[in-house]
This record gives sequence, structure tokens and C-alpha cells, in this order.
Amino acid sequence: MEIASFDDLLHAARQQGEPQRLLFVFASAALPDDATAEQREQFQAGTGGELTPLMCVAKAAEELTGFDSLIDESRQFGNEWAIVFAAALSGRGGRAPDAAETDAALQGMVESIRVGSLASFIPFDRHGEPLRLG
Repeated sequence: MEIASFDDLLHAARQQGEPQRLLFVFASAALPDDATAEQREQFQAGTGGELTPLMCVAKAAEELTGFDSLIDESRQFGNEWAIVFAAALSGRGGRAPDAAETDAALQGMVESIRVGSLASFIPFDRHGEPLRLG
């Protein structure tokens, strides 16, 4: 299934045979200190820059009513973010992933984002629109 919106992500997670935990990592975008003129120009145009993970959270698909509920929760932490990366973690045997599995998966996401390995995540902008990175 192609994910064309945040609602598609929620729908897909709710349709799975095993309980899902949706994993989210919020990141800021900034220019590195040694950015070239071209990099600065791209950043000013709304593309490019370095991504820095700021915060992460895991939710059961049923806990979210939509993108706005995720945004409302993110505001409680006061961090300005530019992009949120989403992934899903599947349970087994009718049980949702436990806290240790969830924490390990979130930490793996954070590390992947830090090194720029983003292919296995769905990025969304601040309006809940999926982004194409690259």
C-alpha cells in the first residue's frame, strides 16, 4: 500500500493482522557551520540542511485520531521541529511490542537519522504531508 497521507499510515497500521506501534522521531533542520553557498541557497529555498533528532514517541495506531493529535502532543515539549519520521513496529502472537522492543526500535531510528539512513522511514512535514527526500 502506498502511503499518500498520514491518514493512510493510520489506516494501514489498523488493518494489520498483528498490533502495531507507530514510531515517530521529530527532527530539526539546520545548516552546518561549514555550509557552501549552494547549500545555503538550497536551505533558504526550503531544501537541504542537516537533520538532528529532537524527540521520539511511540503510539498505538488507536491512540491517534490524526496528524493534529500527534502535533498537539509534540507541542508539549516545546521543540521546534521541521520533519517527523514515521515507522511501524509489529507485534507477535496478538501482542503489541513491549517497552524494551519499542525503545530499541526508536533508538535505532534516531541513530539511522543521525547518519542519514532514511530509506525505511516515511517523512512528513509540519502539515502532515509525506515528503520525498533525496
